[in-house]
Amino acid sequence: MTLFEAACNVRENAYAPYSGFKVGAALRAASGHVYTGCNVENVAYPEGTCAEAGAIAAMVAAGEREITELVVVADSPTPVPPCGGCRQKIAEFAGPEVQVTMMALDGATQVLRVADLLPGAFGPGHMDSR
Repeated sequence: MTLFEAACNVRENAYAPYSGFKVGAALRAASGHVYTGCNVENVAYPEGTCAEAGAIAAMVAAGEREITELVVVADSPTPVPPCGGCRQKIAEFAGPEVQVTMMALDGATQVLRVADLLPGAFGPGHMDSR
């Protein structure tokens, strides 16, 4: 199964009764294992969990810490990029050269490197306590 197929499959499980906008994400970790996530809304909309955050949480819960590729899928006329918060979460676990593929259900695709998604990302070097 491709990451696109995995993201499409998990997208169907999204809980989006308020926006009606279902998103699925699938990532491959350094081990080769695929982790998925879907958006989960709640009545305190727009609070909720993004698909990318869900996939990352599943990866971390399994004891892994490195993303080697990521696909995000939504039913949209154009590929949907991760929100700002998810861009920072992705940058935490993926190197700057890792590709993030954004896709619409019809196959429209945009591919960006993590460094292009979040230029100037806040990183561990900013936490230097000198």
